Amino acid sequence: MATGTVKWFNPQKGYGFIQPSDGSRDVFVHVSAVERAGLATLQEGQRLSFDLEPGQRGKTSAVNLRAD
Repeated sequence: MATGTVKWFNPQKGYGFIQPSDGSRDVFVHVSAVERAGLATLQEGQRLSFDLEPGQRGKTSAVNLRAD
């Protein structure tokens, strides 16, 4: 399981990005992953644990979110 910090999240657009703690590329996060985790929204700077999943168009997405 990876860890990181919410870089930004826009609930109106339904997505955002997480900056992984290991310094790798930012990871896309969709509002559906936030909702499945039982979270109302994500806040900039919030620490999370998450799994990586190959997403649409070959991009990696964060899933199985857990607030740290």
